Amino acid sequence: MDRIAVLVVDDEESVRTFLSELLGSSGYQVRCASSGSQALEMLSGGSFDAVLLDVVMPEMSGLEVLRRYRSSGGTAPVIVLSALSGADDAVRALKMGASDYLAKPFGNDELQDVLARALGTRVPERQATAPAPRVVLTSAEAAAEARVLISTSPAMRRARALVERIADTDVPVLLLGESGTGKEVIAREIHARSQRHGRPFIKVNCAALPGELLESELFGHERGAFTGATAEKPGKFELADQGTIFLDEIGEMAIRLQAKLLQVLQDEEFFRVGGKKSVRVDSRVVVATNRDLEKEIALGNFREDLYYRLNVVAIRLPPLRERREDVVPLTDHFLKKYGKGFMTNVSELPSEVLHAFSDYEWPGNVRELENMVRRLCVLKDPTLVLDEIHAGGRAPASAPSLPTSYGGGDDFIPPPSRHVEESARVFAAPPAVSSAVSGSGVQVLEMPARGASLTPVPVAEASPFNAVAPQRYANPFDAPQPPPPPPPAGELSLKDIGKRAAMLAEREAILAMLQRTAWNKRRAAGKLRISYKALLYKIKECGIIDPRASAEF
Repeated sequence: MDRIAVLVVDDEESVRTFLSELLGSSGYQVRCASSGSQALEMLSGGSFDAVLLDVVMPEMSGLEVLRRYRSSGGTAPVIVLSALSGADDAVRALKMGASDYLAKPFGNDELQDVLARALGTRVPERQATAPAPRVVLTSAEAAAEARVLISTSPAMRRARALVERIADTDVPVLLLGESGTGKEVIAREIHARSQRHGRPFIKVNCAALPGELLESELFGHERGAFTGATAEKPGKFELADQGTIFLDEIGEMAIRLQAKLLQVLQDEEFFRVGGKKSVRVDSRVVVATNRDLEKEIALGNFREDLYYRLNVVAIRLPPLRERREDVVPLTDHFLKKYGKGFMTNVSELPSEVLHAFSDYEWPGNVRELENMVRRLCVLKDPTLVLDEIHAGGRAPASAPSLPTSYGGGDDFIPPPSRHVEESARVFAAPPAVSSAVSGSGVQVLEMPARGASLTPVPVAEASPFNAVAPQRYANPFDAPQPPPPPPPAGELSLKDIGKRAAMLAEREAILAMLQRTAWNKRRAAGKLRISYKALLYKIKECGIIDPRASAEF
């Protein structure tokens, strides 16, 4: 059998090298192109059985390469590679004739599955003679399970005991907790301890794909179901038959798909996209979210019936800051894991590093701790890691947190305004902060009455690179925020008014906390008890502008 020829098109040399070695070891013949023009030239002059095409490339995008290749009569299956931010491009690529897609980052198994679907019955020689694959955890996944095993906190012991009690049942499980707390680790342990442990464990990130792709990913599609559906594709539920399917970030799933998921949970059957025949499956469903689903139900973003269907057994995983006794054991574990490759004769970290780790709040939880230890092993300089922890753990001295007219400690989140109109007025013109030096030499910050105008304090020297210096403030964090986005035109329903009021209240709370933390977004996310990614999304949604992006320091 001739070796199957695959063309890898990516502008990053590291990606091309990785895919070449991976596919070459699996029996494929691999050639690479570093640009769209080079790819088109190679496609016109050679014969390839499949193409791996990156969407985002300079000069000529992957979509343009795909368009020109199909218009010239090219028929080889094209698999587009797209990151989270390029999910919309993946949809467009499928409509333009792409055979399939892979969301970055992806694993070896995912790549092999996609190529197998695209190539049909053709497989490389080495794969044809290889034994059937076993369900084996990768090194990263094995390390993830070790995190649970080495946990000594009472909260994690209770979670582990609950896992042992429900593992052999087939009831749905709802995992709650912030990002990085180990929800996937618990999901894999539930599967490993169940009677389904010898069957597939399939993970789907519901936040990584838009609704159109997520439906096809979960339930599959028939040939001709939409433009670009050149072959039948089984969904993740079918692949997880007799096994476990783990739906991460379930709170991000669209309402329409929630209804279809509810049908699968109730009837254990569904229809593929474009299908006329129902497909029956027997899959254990485990879901996870870092959102407050009860709040999402009140906002109309999550189905109440689906919530109660999923919430048969709920396991809440505490953040790392609430189980600080696990920090040192986890640090020792990661030091042994990464120290072998980067550091020699080092069995423990300096005491000042361990003290800093124990006092740090870890907004990224265990995932952030692992990355921090790995960074320390690579840099071999504890001072760099300590500086990063101190920068993330407290506000810099040059940018003090602004006091507010509300009381409470550092974790206190100010209550929303009584009326939406008052909230909008406050957002449009935040109160100014005046400073003075007392007799003892201590600077005193005074908050003027709510509604007072904000008077800019000009800086003495203008920028030498601008003929007219932009308006600047003595403290850039005092710069006023623009008003929130206006409501849509037309009459608003009661539901829309409620969402608008909630958004304004959240905007005020986020602004106040960002000012408290001198616009340290990671620290603000930890104080607000939401993930860093969720905070960035809400900042964009509420129209909040980081003053450091527009003001010169």
